[in-house]
Amino acid sequence: MQPSHWAQMGLSLSLGLGLGLSLSASTLGQSPSTEVERIYAIRDAVSPDRIESDIRTLVGFGTRHTLSDTTSDTRGIGAARRWIYEEFQRISADCGDCLDVMYVSDTISGETRIPDPVEVVSVIAIQRGTLDPDRYVIMSGDIDSRVSDVMNATSDSPGANDNASGVAGTLEAARVLSQHQFAGSIVYAALSGEEQGLFGGKILADYALDNNWRVKAVLNNDMIGNIEGIDGVIENSTIRVFSEGTRPTETPEEARLRRFTGGEVDSPSRNLARFIDRTADQYFPNLDVMMVYRLDRFRRGGHHRPFNDVGMPGVRLMETHEHYDRQHQDLRTEAGRPYGDVIEGVNFAYAAKATALNAASLALMAGAPPFPAGVEIEGAVSPDTTLRWTRPEGRSADNLAGYRLYWRLTDAPQWTNSRWVGNVSEYTLENVVIDNYFFGVAAVAQDGSETPVVFPGPAGSFGE
Repeated sequence: MQPSHWAQMGLSLSLGLGLGLSLSASTLGQSPSTEVERIYAIRDAVSPDRIESDIRTLVGFGTRHTLSDTTSDTRGIGAARRWIYEEFQRISADCGDCLDVMYVSDTISGETRIPDPVEVVSVIAIQRGTLDPDRYVIMSGDIDSRVSDVMNATSDSPGANDNASGVAGTLEAARVLSQHQFAGSIVYAALSGEEQGLFGGKILADYALDNNWRVKAVLNNDMIGNIEGIDGVIENSTIRVFSEGTRPTETPEEARLRRFTGGEVDSPSRNLARFIDRTADQYFPNLDVMMVYRLDRFRRGGHHRPFNDVGMPGVRLMETHEHYDRQHQDLRTEAGRPYGDVIEGVNFAYAAKATALNAASLALMAGAPPFPAGVEIEGAVSPDTTLRWTRPEGRSADNLAGYRLYWRLTDAPQWTNSRWVGNVSEYTLENVVIDNYFFGVAAVAQDGSETPVVFPGPAGSFGE
């Protein structure tokens, strides 16, 4: 269901159930539009041609293996990351130097896939927020590539889809979003060391913690360009979003609380995935999100995981139909069957749609007010449910219009009911029994930009 119809649906349910209004219309204030007009312009500005050009450039470096040459100007991961750095600088020049471009690195050694000391270097560009610059949302893709032998750093490894597509999407999102201003900060990250053990993500997550970043969302893009599956399906209208259900940083006491109050399917990562799904439903008529209730593909991993590991909400976006002959394969043909991650396997229009969904989601979250914090709920042995949260003060909340409450049946995958409650810090839903629903709250900006829904208690917290 389109989010623009949610308020109407909530109203009709309220009338049908006889739900009371706790505040007058004048106190509630005018609800902002549920449609943010500039999202359409952001969506339409994403260029398949520019994405194709970037993927071809990255493929042209021959191999981008983490252990490959770092001194050549034309081959290896060193040349690739220097080109990405220069491209971020060109993007910054086009927006009046609005991006801070930098390398984030550390030396890794003694690991199974990095036995000898290697400097793992990622490239990031930061677009600072105008009101709340210490609040961050991140989009990432992986620089490195590989063939069949994960330690082979010399053979040609084009990595066209895995994962030049994710890096090209991140660069293109930076081009588009840097032409706009947002309340919060956006980080565009090209991460290294993914195939050798998710090291680039670990290094950036540590950097974020050391610099007191309030990271609210990580959108990891890993393989967003293939539409031809090994299952024989050719399809370009869905994208998978993987999200874990319970925070790995949960304490025993928090787990005990969750057991009695719920939250197994309402971690911040899961509600981030719901937010992306809702964004697709509203702004992308030809792209549907398949939410996958799992950290990643079965017993596999991606670069959002290091952020999840330290408590930062993160999801993986990727194509729905994978072709395993095109992943982690030496370039060859056997019995007439081609193997290898070559550019002919990338659909640039599909990669552009995936990129646009990222850009739209980032824009809405960065444009939103501070995420609801300290969300609490009560209503046991009562016909009513009350939610409370901390209302922010100061410049960071200058764009805050108010809050919208959401609720759904406990077996519903998406939030189905909502009510605008105005700029308050507490609201009671009369005759909505707490035992029958899950609840949450989202902060709404004056232009309609909205945060993901925050589930009450530590199970759903996006942090302060």
